[in-house]
Amino acid sequence: MARLLIIAMQATCACAQDDPAKQLRNWFDDPFFQVSEQVAGCAEPRGPRLTKSEMEREAHARTERGTRCYLEGKCAKANAYQYDAAIASELRRRLIGAPVLRGTTVWVTVERRWVWLQGCVSSGAQARKLEAAARGVPDVERVFLEVGSRDKPPYATLIVPPR
Repeated sequence: MARLLIIAMQATCACAQDDPAKQLRNWFDDPFFQVSEQVAGCAEPRGPRLTKSEMEREAHARTERGTRCYLEGKCAKANAYQYDAAIASELRRRLIGAPVLRGTTVWVTVERRWVWLQGCVSSGAQARKLEAAARGVPDVERVFLEVGSRDKPPYATLIVPPR
């Protein structure tokens, strides 16, 4: 009986993964990339990946948030999201191989001039230096630092670890 229950649970999990409505995807093509990989077992963030229904709920708000920047005179470009590719490119250039990333595993997400730094770092001082590096990139409006240890990531992970 226990074996049948396990088989049924596995089949249910497999079906959920195959369900297109539940599959995660970077629908809006927000820049999302890894800048270091030196902490084994650091959980990968969910980043900008959404289900289809989450994307549909988010679409209108993104349009509004993106154009508000221009309408309020805070952006020269018509939409805040138009800055993201250049910000991501500059972040890659500044961060990949930088000494501040020694002993870390860090991912970067850029969305409407906001930057999320997520992953594992060895100290608070290292985290602050990483945040300062991101804040120094032109056109970055806000930086969210969500770093911690391998065992307790302070962000939504791509794969939920078993408890």
